[in-house]
Amino acid sequence: MSETQLPVMKYQVDGPEDAPWLVLGPSLGTTWHMWDRQIPELSKHWRVFRYDLPGHGGAPAHAAASVADLADRLLATLDGLGVQRFGYAGCSIGGAIGADLALRHPQRVASLALVASSPRFGTADEFRQRGVIVRTNGLEPIARTSPERWFTPGFAAAQPAIVEWAVQMVRTTDPGCYIAACEALAAFDIRGALGRIGVPTLVLVGAEDQVTGPAEARTLVAGIPDARLALVPGASHLAPVEQPAAVSDLLLMHFSTAWQQDTSASIPVLPLLPGPAAPAVPFVPVAEIAPTAPPAEASAPTPDDRREQGMKVRREVLGDAHVDAVNAAADGFTEDFQELVTRYAWGEVWSRDGLDRRTRSVITLTALVTSGHLEGLAAHTRAALRNGLTPAEIKEVLLQTAVYCGVPAAGAAFAVAQKVIQEETTPPA
Repeated sequence: MSETQLPVMKYQVDGPEDAPWLVLGPSLGTTWHMWDRQIPELSKHWRVFRYDLPGHGGAPAHAAASVADLADRLLATLDGLGVQRFGYAGCSIGGAIGADLALRHPQRVASLALVASSPRFGTADEFRQRGVIVRTNGLEPIARTSPERWFTPGFAAAQPAIVEWAVQMVRTTDPGCYIAACEALAAFDIRGALGRIGVPTLVLVGAEDQVTGPAEARTLVAGIPDARLALVPGASHLAPVEQPAAVSDLLLMHFSTAWQQDTSASIPVLPLLPGPAAPAVPFVPVAEIAPTAPPAEASAPTPDDRREQGMKVRREVLGDAHVDAVNAAADGFTEDFQELVTRYAWGEVWSRDGLDRRTRSVITLTALVTSGHLEGLAAHTRAALRNGLTPAEIKEVLLQTAVYCGVPAAGAAFAVAQKVIQEETTPPA
């Protein structure tokens, strides 16, 4: 593979060769088989394209760094098949990919359905900690708890074979690709961009979804100009698996009507919840989409640029909870110091390309032990785990400091790091 060639997605195609294309995107930890129960109906009307995320379902384990990276790979795969314009339905991270496509490539997406999705999935801290747990314990803890996140208790009790199938999907996922997907979701936040999604959108959510539930769905509907909300009773996160007939009917109605020029017609839902009224204007044809404005010439970073970049990196490395606590504790006496740290340490030094974050974490841990500044060691042990160091590697760093910095300093550091590692890597009960 050349440096410029994007990895191709593993995919499955069903339906008539001359039918319009409909793309179905999976949830994290699942495969394209999560849509199996929609295929008999949808493939009567569309050429249905399903794909697997990297490292899922036996797909090549080429980890993707962001949701945009996954969307670019999907487009490259569709380009290879000669697919230009398509409808798109995606579940969870699959929905994030669809929203990204609608924002960055509106001329390609004819209509959109966001299933169990959100403009921001939980918090960045939650997904980065999930990555730490997988890096330390493998995927078994995630696989074991997936059924309670994905299905209602009644369905899980009545359908043990489907529950086992779901657990096996997670177990067979490549851990590195799963961690990368967690990092991609941690960085995903389109709350400020929802108003730019210009395609007819169905937001579909299980009434009992505890992962991305009705509240997140209503946020999408409130922000997307032409969006309708469908609440599916008796369904949790994987509504297409748990309530296949209802989901199939909703998708069929949405995609059958949304490609028409007049998108102001109502979409029957099961039931329809009130949301902002869709504007009674026709969908903008592809030919009328305004060209992208030329990028502004690059200029030297300003102090505000360095602060914004510094705050972004500081949150990614130390976590939102830590940074929020520090900011909350700042007052007129300390706020200038916090600004200095954000702009200089995080906006300049930590943002440089010369070293990766793993290496910077190793150096930082060593420096804190050497200088005896153990008050910062707990935060940077958490940061090291999120930057990709394993507990075994952190142990080796501290053993090395024992030789060159002294046994007492290293002993105190081991006590701090041990507590943090136990907290961060213990799987949820």
